[in-house]
Amino acid sequence: MIRSTFLHLPGIGPATETALWARGVLDWEELRALATTGTARPGTATPGLARELEESEASLRAERVDWFARRLPASEAWRLYPAFRRHAAFLDIETTGLSPYEGIVTAVTIHGGGGTRTFVADDDLEELPAYLQRFGLLVTFNGSRFDVPFLEFRFPGLVVPPAHIDLRYLFYRIGYAGGLKRIEQTLGIGDRQGVEGIHGLDAVRLWEAHRRGDAGALDRLVRYNRADTVNLEPLLEFAVAEITRRLLPERRRERAGQGTRPPAPPA
Repeated sequence: MIRSTFLHLPGIGPATETALWARGVLDWEELRALATTGTARPGTATPGLARELEESEASLRAERVDWFARRLPASEAWRLYPAFRRHAAFLDIETTGLSPYEGIVTAVTIHGGGGTRTFVADDDLEELPAYLQRFGLLVTFNGSRFDVPFLEFRFPGLVVPPAHIDLRYLFYRIGYAGGLKRIEQTLGIGDRQGVEGIHGLDAVRLWEAHRRGDAGALDRLVRYNRADTVNLEPLLEFAVAEITRRLLPERRRERAGQGTRPPAPPA
């Protein structure tokens, strides 16, 4: 998808990008060919466009997530995932309240980079900021309003990955509203074996039980938090495939190996 993206180029907005796709200009190479003939963008100097395309290729080869994140609208960060999936950190937190001023962070799971790690308050939570800096792409569900503000309050000076995909808004864009578990159930995506029926308020109670000495409470809390986090990955895969299907002409999707529509939700 990233090579079919032109929004990061100066002077190209959504309407121009869509018009280029409609003309059959479906990747950087085809746009570069137009730039050499002076027909890519009427009234716009094409040498600058050619240079921007060269820099785009160089930044992609160097896996510069930050370079694209600075140039793409935040709502289009999802386009980075297919090219930069190994830089993605799927993240979810558990807290004792709905506001960072009234609750504390109890558990945080990061899934990505070939592993899944959970950080727990009163144990290793202080190691979270350094660990998160390994990643260039953050993936959450409602994290822009909840997880990130909580973590920034808990860790002043926290460095958040430069690109952030918030699945709550991505799914709303393709017609799925509601919370994480509702969307999982609708699509039949995700594994909650062993933590079925646990919800946010239960996570608060599990933390309180752990603090009272319940030996199994922390284990259940961690397993619940990890399920919330790991399930974000197949959800993002679904959303990216679905938006790509809606946006790009069939010819480009077939060339990119994305010609198959994602599985339909159950009736």
